[in-house]
Amino acid sequence: MAMPRTRTLSDAAHVSRIVTQEARHLSGEGHDFDPIVERARDARYVLIGEASHGTHDFYHLRGEITKRLIRELGFAGVAVEADWPDAFRVNRFVRGSPGDHDADEALGGFRRFPQWMWRNVDVLDFVGWLRAHNDHLPAGARPAGFYGLDLYSMHASMAAVLEYLDVVDPEAARRARHRYACFDHFGDDPQEYGFAVSRGMSEPCEPEVVAQLVDMQRGAAAYAERDGRLPPDAHFFAQQNARLVANAEQYYRAMFRGRADSWNVRDRHMFETLRLLSDHLRAETGGGAKLVVWAHNSHLGNAAATEMSEMGELNLGQLARQEFGREALLVGFSTYTGTVTAAHDWGGQAERMMVRPGLPDSYEQVFHDAGPRLLLDLRDNGVLRDVLDEPRLQRAIGVIYRPRTERLSHYFRARLPEQFDVMLHYDTTRAVEPLERTGAWEKGELPETYPSAL
Repeated sequence: MAMPRTRTLSDAAHVSRIVTQEARHLSGEGHDFDPIVERARDARYVLIGEASHGTHDFYHLRGEITKRLIRELGFAGVAVEADWPDAFRVNRFVRGSPGDHDADEALGGFRRFPQWMWRNVDVLDFVGWLRAHNDHLPAGARPAGFYGLDLYSMHASMAAVLEYLDVVDPEAARRARHRYACFDHFGDDPQEYGFAVSRGMSEPCEPEVVAQLVDMQRGAAAYAERDGRLPPDAHFFAQQNARLVANAEQYYRAMFRGRADSWNVRDRHMFETLRLLSDHLRAETGGGAKLVVWAHNSHLGNAAATEMSEMGELNLGQLARQEFGREALLVGFSTYTGTVTAAHDWGGQAERMMVRPGLPDSYEQVFHDAGPRLLLDLRDNGVLRDVLDEPRLQRAIGVIYRPRTERLSHYFRARLPEQFDVMLHYDTTRAVEPLERTGAWEKGELPETYPSAL
């Protein structure tokens, strides 16, 4: 995407005044999200983003929107930016399968960094609500599910494939163990495998993992007849794990070729998983199977409308828009300041950090000047589309937050009306509360003006 000149600060003030006039000012009541629910009636997928991986407001509010979509429009569940096997454990719980006794136990698979993304108070509440909702459905109604889209669980997914085959086809399990043994001498960190292959120190395991996926696909019909002893979705769960292993193998090799290669492998995997999940649910019900998606704005906003495209990156939102058109509703979140749960470095402990005010001339600054809580219709409101169409800075905080290098680390340019269909702005937000709170999180971060407050 070619980026034209940026607007001046005086232009930004003018834009803010128009946004104030055209946006829906939110009251905190349930009807705030009526425009999203109405648009979702014609959508197969509602993709709801977040401007950080550690903001309570984003988790809570997209949970409230999702509840309405499930209750009022019959959405079949939510697919999230989480590993397939860990999320499927939650799926078993919310659908009443034997195993975990409560939502906390069901979230027990999310133990690797950054565990607060899914082991937090807001997700705990939503999972508990989803189980209660399903428990009160009339007989014969399909319960709503909870699914993962990500591919970081290579070893856990290999173990899940073997566990399934041990039950339905011990000989196939033997072949699978032989194939997956290709990874044995790299230890538990798949990045060691990717590094060794990228440096020519080892042959890739691609032929083995692809052969295993093909075996699972060929055996689908026969296994479906044999797995009556297992949960109803057992074969689909196992086959998706085999697919995840094949894509993860490709991802960890791509990591050492550059960011764009690995990013694209990951988002294509998430899109492929979403499409296959939807097809599976449709086949089960014999009808429609609408899904909500939860992931970061950087995955769900159309990458073709951002600087990501200039770096050769695509994302799930772009693929969904290209494939499904207006049947994919893209919803983003924004905040100006507040607190966030994040780490300073990858693998670090969760901390409660202060979010710096949005940079001048950024979308965050424009919305801050327009009102404290806003809903912007970017699909059909021509005035908003026109005034917000020129590229501006937009902030993205992941699991790592580095405020001292914020412009370089967390901002990129985007054309908002092409990136999202709806944008929700909450001016001041607070950090999501992890289920496992560290001393650093409890203490929080002192203001930069401490102790003078100046």
